[in-house]
Amino acid sequence: MSVSDPVPVSDADSVPLPPSLDVRGLAYAYPDGHQALFGVDLTVARGERVALLGPNGAGKTTLVLHLNGILTAGAGTVAVAGLPVERRNLAEIRRRVGIVFQDPDDQLFMPTVREDVAFGPAASGLRGAELEARVVAALRQVGMAEYADRPPHHLSFGQRRRVAVATVLAMEPEILVLDEPSSNLDPASRRELADILRSLDITVLMVTHDLPYALELCPRAVVLSEGVIAADGPTGALLSDDQLMRAHRLELPFGFNPATVRAPSGAA
Repeated sequence: MSVSDPVPVSDADSVPLPPSLDVRGLAYAYPDGHQALFGVDLTVARGERVALLGPNGAGKTTLVLHLNGILTAGAGTVAVAGLPVERRNLAEIRRRVGIVFQDPDDQLFMPTVREDVAFGPAASGLRGAELEARVVAALRQVGMAEYADRPPHHLSFGQRRRVAVATVLAMEPEILVLDEPSSNLDPASRRELADILRSLDITVLMVTHDLPYALELCPRAVVLSEGVIAADGPTGALLSDDQLMRAHRLELPFGFNPATVRAPSGAA
């Protein structure tokens, strides 16, 4: 969201809504002394789709693990939709931040697709018709409603990834965090997932090494390198900056020219 864009406001009282994600001065060192983050500042507005880019070891996973309280900041703050990521708020934070892992099999463990998608809302206390409606809605969003009674292990990899997305959507999160969403997908599955992500009215933070996919889906990109934000701007502009790309070990596929690709417009 540019400085000229209107600030989202609530319909009830016209009070500006807080951003989906607000990270201020986030620093973190692991118990062995390795410093992974050195003061990250990142704001993601409601409805934005943002790509989080960077080489291996840049701190991307460490940053993501702070968003739902798996890791606790050594310094700085993290807030999701205005709610501080603190111990007393963890149950609500983990509902608001839905993380889709790189391997869908890390999220699918129930006998049927329906049970996998129902697991989170049921654990939060949802029951009966309300739970069923939540499951059906999530599966419809990813085009998997007709597979509700199938065992997940009978599905293709691309279908399992879509079900993994549904398990998160069923929690009605504030922000959807995707870890390498295009990895191991064939071209058709890759396109289907892109269509789904574009259709969602939700904030998306996409962690990826797939730079063309980032350009296709995310109007904005952030480069995390050596534990700090090294660049933040329009995805096409960052990918076209040869000096920036070389400095942070980001490589485009052979022959891919971001200047010839029509960039996505606006938020989801």
